[in-house]
Amino acid sequence: MAFFKGKLGNPATDAAAVTPNDATDLSGVAQALYIGVGGDVQITTAAGNTVVFIGLVSGVILPVRSKRVWVTNTTATSIVALY
Repeated sequence: MAFFKGKLGNPATDAAAVTPNDATDLSGVAQALYIGVGGDVQITTAAGNTVVFIGLVSGVILPVRSKRVWVTNTTATSIVALY
């Protein structure tokens, strides 16, 4: 759990379902993403880099600050942004 702001005592305070979109950022920078149904996920990081995570399993938390989840190259579903 150390991925939330680098401290165990700082978990997410909000969450929202994600609809992947190639043109629109999330409503804010997510601390992490919960992957409900596994697959690949393409994101834009808070630093502005675009990367594809391949083969994520169902139920994993992806501990990368993300500002966009792309529909392109994303096969995972039931994604939840943790803020």
